[in-house]
Amino acid sequence: MTPLILVLNCGSSSIKFALFDGGTQPIPRTPLWNGKVDGITGPHPDFGETGVAPHPLRLDPERPYHAALAHIRERVLARVGPDRRIAAVAHRVVHGGTHYADPVRMDAKVLADLKGYIPLAPLHQPFALEAIEELFRIDPELPQVACFDTAFHRTQAVTEQMFALPWSAWERGIRRYGFHGLSYEYMSHALPERHGDGARGRTIVAHLGSGASLCAMRNLESVATSMGFSALDGLVMGTRCGALDPGAVIYLMEIEKLSLEEVGRMLYHDSGLYGVSGVSPDPRELLPLEQDNERVRIALELYVHRIVREIGALAAVLGGLDLLVFTAGIGEHNAVIRARACAALEWLGVRIDAEANNGHDAVISAPGSAVTVGVEKTNEEWIAAWHAARLLADG
Repeated sequence: MTPLILVLNCGSSSIKFALFDGGTQPIPRTPLWNGKVDGITGPHPDFGETGVAPHPLRLDPERPYHAALAHIRERVLARVGPDRRIAAVAHRVVHGGTHYADPVRMDAKVLADLKGYIPLAPLHQPFALEAIEELFRIDPELPQVACFDTAFHRTQAVTEQMFALPWSAWERGIRRYGFHGLSYEYMSHALPERHGDGARGRTIVAHLGSGASLCAMRNLESVATSMGFSALDGLVMGTRCGALDPGAVIYLMEIEKLSLEEVGRMLYHDSGLYGVSGVSPDPRELLPLEQDNERVRIALELYVHRIVREIGALAAVLGGLDLLVFTAGIGEHNAVIRARACAALEWLGVRIDAEANNGHDAVISAPGSAVTVGVEKTNEEWIAAWHAARLLADG
């Protein structure tokens, strides 16, 4: 029977899934089938899959997340048929803490460990673990593999990971972890194929989606990244604030008397592009409004400014820049944001070709640009499937 690997990427309101052919080595990068349940906690959840537009989905209001998982499982089993089997399920797990630097096969002990990291990634960690627990309940013998978003950044020097807090904080695991590691790990595979040895030099990858971060890479390894202890740090994001003076949090709680829950909601859900503009977290919706709405204009300027500022900081760490790559939803598809960021990076020798940029070409730098600028589609699901297949092969 043909072995298949199912990949689950679980968030607070959505579950993405992809099914890969595990019987072909290396595993093909294009999934056999994929889809998404979206809006799980909202009034109008929907389900979309390969070749089919999203359509409304009715979920049990008492247990919507379990209902969404059950629907995916039902659809997957129907798709697999009698001649193929699910050999393993790979999960994107955002936080591996200080202990987990490599993908790991799940068991009760690992699950208990990972629950301890829920406060470090409250938007994603609990939902991935809930899916793992549910699948254990249904089929305890089904191999499940956790792939960690923090793992790729473990190559960074101690000085990049450490905060200038008392040493005991470091010993307790309070440090810069970095995130979006599966996306950056995929880039470490894809960029040499596209750019040859040029990708092994001083590279910065900009993962710009609803969550956003940058990663400085040398020899295809993480040297520094914009996200730190949590996924709140660094760039302005859709609803997250990015880098923030911790004194502002103290002020909000001590002087304005906001509760811990209220501060958390502000920083995770009510800030970023949405919080500044008051309109939307999505640049596609904001760009047409910027001429007539000052808050929208300021939000977009702040968004690009933070990208440029952080790229400058990472270029300083690298000692220069050879390759700049945009990826993820905004990075791959928003030519305006790319153009504005690159225009502000001309001091680094960045020059882009407007036509190539507007066409979302793989290489958008102009002839003579001192920095090669690229656009690369990310593939976190394939990385997870690849790791699961390797673990299964190793026994």
